[in-house]
Amino acid sequence: MSEERVDPSALSHDDVVAMLAAFGQRPTEEVTEQIGSLELTWLITMIEQQYGVTLDLDDAELEQMTTITGAVSTLRSVLAGAEHV
Repeated sequence: MSEERVDPSALSHDDVVAMLAAFGQRPTEEVTEQIGSLELTWLITMIEQQYGVTLDLDDAELEQMTTITGAVSTLRSVLAGAEHV
C-alpha cells in the first residue's frame, strides 16, 4: 500500500503553528508569528518528513520564512515544485 501524500496547497497557518508547537512541546497558543532559526530548522525537517521531500531552500526563500505567514506562502510554493521521494 502506498502512502498518500498531502496536497501542498492545503498547508495552512494552523498546520505550521501545530508543527512549531511540537518544538518544545508547548501549547499552540504560545507559538508567536515570528519564527526563530531553530524553529525554522525544525519546521523544515517536519515538512520534509510529512511531504516526503528534500527541500533545497535558497537564502531568499529562507529570509521569507521568518514569520508563520511567510513560511506558509514559501512552503506552498516550493512544495508544489518539489520532487517527492
